[in-house]
Amino acid sequence: MVPAQSSLNISFFQPPAFLMVGIPGLEALHCWISIPFSSMYTVALTGNCLIVLAVSRTPGLHQPMYYFLSMLALSDVGLTLSTLPTTLSVLWFDYSFIGFNACLVQMFFLHFFSVVESSVLLAMAFDRFVAISNPLRYAAVLTDNVIVRIGMAIITRASLSLFPLPFLLKRLNYCPGKVILSHSFCFHADVMKRACADITVNILYGLYVVLSTVGLDSLLIVLSYTLILHTVMRLASPKERAHALNTCVSHILAVLVFYIPVIGVSMIHRFGRHLPRLVHALVAYVYLVVPPVLNPIIYSIKSKPIREAMLRILRRRGQG
Repeated sequence: MVPAQSSLNISFFQPPAFLMVGIPGLEALHCWISIPFSSMYTVALTGNCLIVLAVSRTPGLHQPMYYFLSMLALSDVGLTLSTLPTTLSVLWFDYSFIGFNACLVQMFFLHFFSVVESSVLLAMAFDRFVAISNPLRYAAVLTDNVIVRIGMAIITRASLSLFPLPFLLKRLNYCPGKVILSHSFCFHADVMKRACADITVNILYGLYVVLSTVGLDSLLIVLSYTLILHTVMRLASPKERAHALNTCVSHILAVLVFYIPVIGVSMIHRFGRHLPRLVHALVAYVYLVVPPVLNPIIYSIKSKPIREAMLRILRRRGQG
């Protein structure tokens, strides 16, 4: 059990630790369940690190779309590392404790990298729009300096949006009997429900963050592709249309892989209280684990330059 917190002010309680859970109802199988999870984490880290190395070490890939792909890979690495330690500690060692402050730190970085990934996908949509609608000015618009500024803006936006969240949670009075989380990591929506205080401010600010980041990004991505389709439809040759759209396929798949689970998690946390805990856990794992695994696979299959560069890196490692 979590030890009771000794405090002079007994009316205010913050648990020294929360209890995490793995897969509800399947605790006896955690040892076996850890095998596919470990494999997915390995694939995610290896694939995304290979993309970063491939882009950085291949002069031919020093182009805007590949720089943005590197940003996407780095955000996937960050998202993976945010949940890997606690998830595997629960599945491998049945160690379920996470300190209160450690939980807030994990929550910040988990949501931080999610917002960063959403922003990078928006930047990639802008990249595709410029490349298709104004190819002659593509290099002049998306210079190295502009890409660095976009990267800094993405980090600043995510940091400023999420900075208040840990402090909003830290001010709450928590219930001594409600220290069991719904996942093997800390979600904002999950942690705030452990409180025995009015969480209206937390709910409203959480909703604001979602709408102003992921929600706004998704609308702007749809707008970008509406403009892209309008441009493509004006091309005379069907072959040119097919080629233009083909350059967007990888990005469209990455968008779907990220946003569909995000929508699922948001809907479940707000309207799915009656659903089994197993459903909550599986949707959350799909949201956090699947995109970092699939993105390197999507881009290595659909992009020949990336695939060849990744293979060169592996061959060099093998020979070394």
